[in-house]
Amino acid sequence: MDGEVGVIMSGKYRILIVEDHTLLRAGLRALLSQDQDIEIVGEADNGRDAIRAVGALTPDLVLMDLNMPGMNGIEAIAYIKRRYPDTQVLVLTIHKTDEYIHESLRAGANGYILKDASHDELRIAIRSVLNGKTYLSPDISSKVITGYLGTGSKAAPATSSPWDTLTHREREVLKLVAEGHPNKYIADFLSLSVKTVEKHRSNLMKKLDLHNASTLTAYAIEKGLVVT
Repeated sequence: MDGEVGVIMSGKYRILIVEDHTLLRAGLRALLSQDQDIEIVGEADNGRDAIRAVGALTPDLVLMDLNMPGMNGIEAIAYIKRRYPDTQVLVLTIHKTDEYIHESLRAGANGYILKDASHDELRIAIRSVLNGKTYLSPDISSKVITGYLGTGSKAAPATSSPWDTLTHREREVLKLVAEGHPNKYIADFLSLSVKTVEKHRSNLMKKLDLHNASTLTAYAIEKGLVVT
């Protein structure tokens, strides 16, 4: 596991950083280490290593990215919350769409903050989650917050668009297809078989009623998965 450190019995809040970008992990470590009551006990760059690190290091809080190779953040959150329910999970991501927020909360995330947040907001989010509260970034629309928390329901919206029917993995495949990557690359990047990637592509075309890579790319751009 990349960057794992030993357990330090300091009485501080113990945080595990899960992020696949090395520079961002280093930045988060440097930033959070300025706080006297925080101890960064480990790092991971994918969901599977995150699960192993939680078992080995027993952090109080996991700072979790969503888009990572192999097991993604949402899958890791679901496993961690089932196996280690006392561990708090705060999502830190670039995604502000309803679907990512809803799926993260369904998986058991205790908070959701965007990567363009200030240090002060990140500190507030961490402490809110550690104190048993749900934290959602102010940049997330009030409609999303009301729709999910106001009703207390974890069900999908009553009026589902084709986009709503896509799984998190299908959206990951859609993004990589739209970026022009071949099936073999996508399979290696996501730790899947080529056959499974082909099945995901087929499901995407069927669900979205799109029939080639160029229309999938246009759709991904429209949904903000790919920046042009």
